Amino acid sequence: MIRVLLADDEAMIRAGVSAILAAGTDIEVVAEAADGREAVDLARAHRPDVALLDIRMPRLDGLAAAEEIVRTLPDTAVAMLTTFSEDAYVARALGGGATGFLLKSGDPHELIAGVRAVAGGAAFLSPRVARQVIDGFGARRLARGAEARARVALLTPREREVLGLVGAGLSNPEIAARLHLVEGTVKAYVSAVLDRLEVKNRVRAAVVAYEAGLVADDGAGESAPR
Repeated sequence: MIRVLLADDEAMIRAGVSAILAAGTDIEVVAEAADGREAVDLARAHRPDVALLDIRMPRLDGLAAAEEIVRTLPDTAVAMLTTFSEDAYVARALGGGATGFLLKSGDPHELIAGVRAVAGGAAFLSPRVARQVIDGFGARRLARGAEARARVALLTPREREVLGLVGAGLSNPEIAARLHLVEGTVKAYVSAVLDRLEVKNRVRAAVVAYEAGLVADDGAGESAPR
């Protein structure tokens, strides 16, 4: 049996969720809490397989309770069950160690599947939350790419070419051979690139090169005019 601790400050919500989980013959609600502090105490007492927590609760909110349970009870998986899917809540929950984020408006089968998934060591996000996470990742990636391209635009064509080869993992001697330059000149270019990009080392420069699209799929680096 999957032993579940259920925490929600509304008794009717707890009753409804318990009834849904009871439909899964392998799930048992072993304790119910009306606030976050009680949830932490009952988790320590019962050592459930899954702690299913609401976010907005008195005394201690569900996110803080989740972090404490994750920190002190590593064998208990934590999933949030909430009405609220704001990005900040999702980010804090997942960053704090929760492996599930479910919505009360979701399908009952989704709730059962989520509990089973996190109990088995997997992660589970409701489809709407998963879409938010994917969209947020894409937006952040686009923003990083735009910032990297703006920084690379400050370089000369030759410096961009050198940066592309740094991003492809080439050493100074390899870059020198590729561009038919002496190694000392390549070192000077690399130093200038680091200064212009305001990065401390080649690794950070390579990240900028990748995000700016200077690194080709074959790892050869983009060819820029000389």
